[in-house]
Amino acid sequence: MGIQRIILQIIGVSIVFSLNLSAQSATKHLTANFITDEIVLDGKLSEAVWSQVEEGADFKQFFPTDSVEATYPTQIKILYSETTLYVGIVAYSANGNYVVSSLKRDFSALSNDNVSLLFDTFNDGTTAYFFGVTPYGVRREGLVSEGGSNFNNTWDVKWQAEATRFDDHFVIEVAIPFTSLKFLDGATKWRFRSYRWNNQSNEQSTWVRVPQNQMLSSLAYMGELHFEKPLSKSRTPLAVIPYVNALTERDYNLEKGSSDFKMGGDAKVAVGNGMNLDLTFNPDFSTVEVDDIFTNLTRFELRLPEKRQFFIDNSDLFESFGNSFNEAKPFFSRRIGLARDTNNNLIQNDILGGVRLSGKLNEDWRLGVLNIQTREDELNEIASFNNMMLALQRKVGSRSNIGVFWVNRETFGDEEYIGSQEKYNRVIGADYNLASADDIWNGKLYFHKSLQPGDTKGNFSTQATVTYNPREWRIIEDLVYIDQDFRADLGFVPRKDVLKWGNGIQRIFYPRKGVFNTHGVRLLSVIYWRPSFNYKKTDHRYSLSWETALRNQATAEASFTNNYIFLTSPFDPTRSEDAVPIPGDEGYSFNQFEFAYQSNNTRLFTYSLAGTIGGFFNGDQFSMGGEVAYRLQPWAQFSLALNYDGIDLPSPHADADLWLVTPKLDITFSKSLFWSTLIQYSNQRDNLGVNSRLQWRFAPLSDLYLVYNDNYFTRTFAPRFRSINLKITYWLNM
Repeated sequence: MGIQRIILQIIGVSIVFSLNLSAQSATKHLTANFITDEIVLDGKLSEAVWSQVEEGADFKQFFPTDSVEATYPTQIKILYSETTLYVGIVAYSANGNYVVSSLKRDFSALSNDNVSLLFDTFNDGTTAYFFGVTPYGVRREGLVSEGGSNFNNTWDVKWQAEATRFDDHFVIEVAIPFTSLKFLDGATKWRFRSYRWNNQSNEQSTWVRVPQNQMLSSLAYMGELHFEKPLSKSRTPLAVIPYVNALTERDYNLEKGSSDFKMGGDAKVAVGNGMNLDLTFNPDFSTVEVDDIFTNLTRFELRLPEKRQFFIDNSDLFESFGNSFNEAKPFFSRRIGLARDTNNNLIQNDILGGVRLSGKLNEDWRLGVLNIQTREDELNEIASFNNMMLALQRKVGSRSNIGVFWVNRETFGDEEYIGSQEKYNRVIGADYNLASADDIWNGKLYFHKSLQPGDTKGNFSTQATVTYNPREWRIIEDLVYIDQDFRADLGFVPRKDVLKWGNGIQRIFYPRKGVFNTHGVRLLSVIYWRPSFNYKKTDHRYSLSWETALRNQATAEASFTNNYIFLTSPFDPTRSEDAVPIPGDEGYSFNQFEFAYQSNNTRLFTYSLAGTIGGFFNGDQFSMGGEVAYRLQPWAQFSLALNYDGIDLPSPHADADLWLVTPKLDITFSKSLFWSTLIQYSNQRDNLGVNSRLQWRFAPLSDLYLVYNDNYFTRTFAPRFRSINLKITYWLNM
């Protein structure tokens, strides 16, 4: 009862404060004119109608300061027809030497001049579409969720943009079909904002002022886009996306090779004005970029991002439930399609098919339903599982929401290798997400319970966290409880049997002169107890840190940390073969100094450096890492990342010198032809991997891929695994 009382008090205080906060100042407006004439998309704004529409201007600086007009103006104009939304942009600059690192779609804003557009089509302050264009007409698009804190540019949709460049400005012309967006029938206004990265002049600006302590993508600070006449229905077409993949591979360790020819595909069906029905049959994810490898010195699993297109649309509706710091998530889509074999190795488990219904029921309600069936693999003793999630979310107040969900993973067979406890796992729960109108207050309160055969105990997970973020301060309180019997087979729960209390306070300074644009000092205290051991303290982390953003867009950070870890069982952080682990049932205290520096990403030559020096359990650690990169814009980029971790433990425990070397080359021959090669060497994994991919976008969202993968053992430099595949995908709107 004591824990529940504290949780309710924390969230109660945050709600009271948030309700008393005033809304932002007067809302800016921009009117979109309705047209019947055809617009020729050439990046010139030569049609007469462009001169007759209202102009959105007066951009405010966000960086290096948020209190003045932008040094280099940006002008926005919007038109629309029955079928298409048109945006005209004129962006002034110091000269014609624009920063554009690549011609490939889905560029990084950190290293490209660009203008971006945010459309909150349901006026909820929580989700939005974003579109961005560089001076070379290179595009990126994606979904914004969680009030602007979650950016996902894996999402793809059909739209067009052209650009022309001049010595003191560039012009962008955008055409977004209404069929690519979801919105309410008869809508007369959307929440809208445009912002610009003028990396050439180290300036970021925005049509509606955003305080510098907030994110530039925050949906709390938006204007309004008014339509001259109500919009028609959102007529998203039926999209069919088939693929054909020819694959040959050889596993040299098992001395086995195979060739395969696969066919399958996805389909997207519009349901009403705000819902999407996604279907997948025999999906193939072989062309997805390989995951970055890493050296893990912790006791816990690390969470990797989802890159598969089927899981992306409205992904926040499924994946935002649970812990704010990824300590207990009831659903993690990367669990689907992976399984453990008889040797406990993680291998691919084929997906037979799946269906996903997600989106907006109206301005206040969102619904998500997902159901995916995986294939049985008798050889590796992997059963066929049905994976399902149901999520329902209701907007509360200006930007907060309440959500409930049900996750179910279940096998319907009677395989002998499946134990009774593995037949099914279910998690149910509810989340309250707090977001004040001005984004100064944020928080979360949730309660989740797991269900599986033979349950007789608590099996629950809960959190109450609140963040107060005015201009000069950032204060965080976080309380988490994860029961030792809580289980989420489709989720991400790296540790259980935990009571955690976290406190953080940061003071932010805004110098008017000098090289520092902002800098701040932060105190952080995180303590873990283990409830099943009479609430014995198992970990603490006390840190004092200083971080800064320089006026040239470089960043730096330094911190001193006191750590305490009580090992409940033996642990070998080096993961060396036949190593003697550090003894369990014992506590270890050690101090560490950490630092990091990232140079200005807008330069042709960039570099970063990070390191950790100090104790490590009963020994010492020296870690150093960095990356150098050079680009020949906009055609090519080369980078080389190098990381070293030196672990020195007393005898008889193992020492380790762990190296991770990652060179990468990206070449963009044009806006439709790309080649990338990534090499990853890790002596801890005894692996040298090569991934080389040639991509030709022969039609909108339609691609031909040629992918080569090669892996070698590093100690004997013998081949390990090799594959090559040719794949074609085609996006067809019906």
